[in-house]
Amino acid sequence: MSGFKVSAKDRDAIQEIQRAALAHAFDVLLVFMFDRLGRRDDETPFVVEWFVKNGIEVWSAMEGQQRFDTHVDKLLNYIRYWQASGESIKTSMRVKTRMEQLTQEGHYTGGIVPYGYRLEKKGRLNKKNQAVGDLAVEPDEAEVVRLIFEKYVTEGYGAQRICKFLTEQGVKNKKGRNIPTTSINRIIKNPLYTGVIHNGDCTSELIPELQIIDEATFQRAQELMGY
Repeated sequence: MSGFKVSAKDRDAIQEIQRAALAHAFDVLLVFMFDRLGRRDDETPFVVEWFVKNGIEVWSAMEGQQRFDTHVDKLLNYIRYWQASGESIKTSMRVKTRMEQLTQEGHYTGGIVPYGYRLEKKGRLNKKNQAVGDLAVEPDEAEVVRLIFEKYVTEGYGAQRICKFLTEQGVKNKKGRNIPTTSINRIIKNPLYTGVIHNGDCTSELIPELQIIDEATFQRAQELMGY
């Protein structure tokens, strides 16, 4: 769990360690590097100090012991996590920029593969030189997606009625279960079916081989949904 995005009070591991410290279950807390305890400059220095004040020695395999004997010790403790926080921010910016670049290039960047698609290795490699998957249309599921839009846009079916219809027809989702109303609504709202990959505010150009629904049909569905 991220030590930058998530507060220590919401990280189960930190809470468990603090409870054990209060129960005198250990005398030394050893981490590889101090930033493993967290990377929040407004919080983690005080978490480390909490352990020391409760009689726990805090050591890093790479940086030695964290002490609070002097005012300088406290300042160095804060500076360490201020630097770690800055590194996390820069890393986040680099990842976000790269994800936006991949989206603009029409590449899948992770997450649940929407109904109607599958992952297919097309020769693209990640920075570790490992093959990664890109989206490809799953023909049988794509037909169901087209049917959902046709029922919704042309025949006036609502999501519940479509759900019932698909169940009666024996249509299943990727897990072999009936497709619930929530999934049908999600399908109707997903712009990926027009052949454009979205990632936050970033979008790709039209990718014809990923297009299942034409733009006009999709926009009409959004109007019917009130978007």
